[in-house]
Amino acid sequence: MVKHQPLQQVYEKQLCLSFLTGIYGCRWKRYQRSHDDSSKWECAWFIILCSTFSLLLFWAYFWLEAHNDYNQFNWLLYNRSGEWKDGTVPILATTAVGFSYITFLMILALCHISLGQQLNLYWIHKVGVLAALITTVSGVVSIDDVWGDEWDIILISLQSTGPFLHIGALAAVTVLGWLVAEQVVRAERTKFHMILLLVYLSVLLALYMAPLAISSPCIMDKNSLKSRPDVIGRRGAPMLAPENTLMSFNKALQQGVSSLEADVTVSLDGVPFLMRDRTLKRTTDIAKVFPDRQDEDASLFNWTEIRSLNAGQWFLENDPFWTVGSLTGRDRNRIRNLTVCSLVEMLRLAARANRSALLYLRRPPPEHPHYKTWIMDTLVRRTLFMGLTESLLVTWTPDTDRGRVRGLQQTSLEKLSVEELRHRESYLVGPQIVTVYPVNEPWLYSVLWCSGVSSVSSDTPQVLRKVPYPIWLMSPDKYCLVWITSDLVSIAIVIGIFIFQKWRMSGMQNYNPEQIMLSAVARRPSRDVNIMKEKLIFSGTKTQEKGKKCVLPAPWSN
Repeated sequence: MVKHQPLQQVYEKQLCLSFLTGIYGCRWKRYQRSHDDSSKWECAWFIILCSTFSLLLFWAYFWLEAHNDYNQFNWLLYNRSGEWKDGTVPILATTAVGFSYITFLMILALCHISLGQQLNLYWIHKVGVLAALITTVSGVVSIDDVWGDEWDIILISLQSTGPFLHIGALAAVTVLGWLVAEQVVRAERTKFHMILLLVYLSVLLALYMAPLAISSPCIMDKNSLKSRPDVIGRRGAPMLAPENTLMSFNKALQQGVSSLEADVTVSLDGVPFLMRDRTLKRTTDIAKVFPDRQDEDASLFNWTEIRSLNAGQWFLENDPFWTVGSLTGRDRNRIRNLTVCSLVEMLRLAARANRSALLYLRRPPPEHPHYKTWIMDTLVRRTLFMGLTESLLVTWTPDTDRGRVRGLQQTSLEKLSVEELRHRESYLVGPQIVTVYPVNEPWLYSVLWCSGVSSVSSDTPQVLRKVPYPIWLMSPDKYCLVWITSDLVSIAIVIGIFIFQKWRMSGMQNYNPEQIMLSAVARRPSRDVNIMKEKLIFSGTKTQEKGKKCVLPAPWSN
């Protein structure tokens, strides 16, 4: 008589797999998992996840490269809201959290595909993915409205990062070949698998040929590199001292700048002074001294009133560049007692240091008494009186006033094509100099250096001073060698992956159930082994003959 004991199953604790399926789809139990194909609904969610990841990757890259212009962004927000705050902090924080979260889900999803697990994104994650997608799209639309010109920084940055991003993208797509090969080499090959293979090979081929479209000024011979661009102190050195103050210009001169740049406004009584904003609200203590007039135009105050304001305390309180903590106690004490700087004081400092001055002039409002004669009565007569006509470079915003000035070098604050520059050549006195602003990051300075730019205007002369040579420079022949080598290595790896996956899949298909069972039985029995045991306990009439054996056929034999 044969008695069958109930089937007893012993499973290994698959912690890694439980972690993957649990975090991604809240499937912590073994019976909740499935190797079936994912539903169309879950595949759609995977596409949404990939789209969100791609958009967040673009968004994160934009803010990484836009670090050059963070202060400009905060200034734009100030002009809209009337309150100074660092608007980049919440954006960078949410971007870091969102990108980390979506990247983590992407890794989990790819692991599911690699292990053959069914995709089943948990509903909380679906809400999180949609929130990240909507937030990022809203951010892109808002930036396009507020700061649309900044998108150009992406194209400029690609001239520096393009060759390296190409190698990184090639490595990532090459690694994805493991998942693609795993899907394609299946015996039950479908139309979807063929489309997947076609798309993958197309992307791979595009990456192989991408260097043909990559253009970088840093890919050049060392002998063709021009001299180092001059650095102009934009409002002095505003990271080391309050902008447009004597202390800021002194700090810039200590960093070896070739010129000083300032924003000029005319007071009610005709005294030109340095101020970037339309009002005195951001960079002075006017809220305490003249609380009822803090929203008035800065040019509607006389020089005595302007001079009575403190122009340094705001820098210590707001810390616009996050640099106050690195200042010495002596510098902080000096900053606390700073006042608004006049144009004459700035020009005298430039003359003593034998440096030129680059001025950005802001015309006063129509009700100002010097509205029509602001250039001749304030700037020209004062500069001619000081004898600085040979070194002063004046930046004009309206072209209509150019014909009224003689003896000063003039430049334009516009984006002009070569044809437009040639058309206006008759208005220019002296040599034409190409100056790019603002340039605060070493990578941008290096790209412009390789491009042959003669000078740059910077908020960070102390940073650019530490760039004695372009960050990277590569000859065309060397870059061609890197390109071909990376392509050949990628091709070899992809072919090896497909061959290995084909061999691996064919080996699994050649296994029959008896071989699988024998392989499992051959392992050492333990409570933690990854097998399912079947125990058949036989009991019957006790044999009287010792050594007598009863051999039963295996349950899977015929």
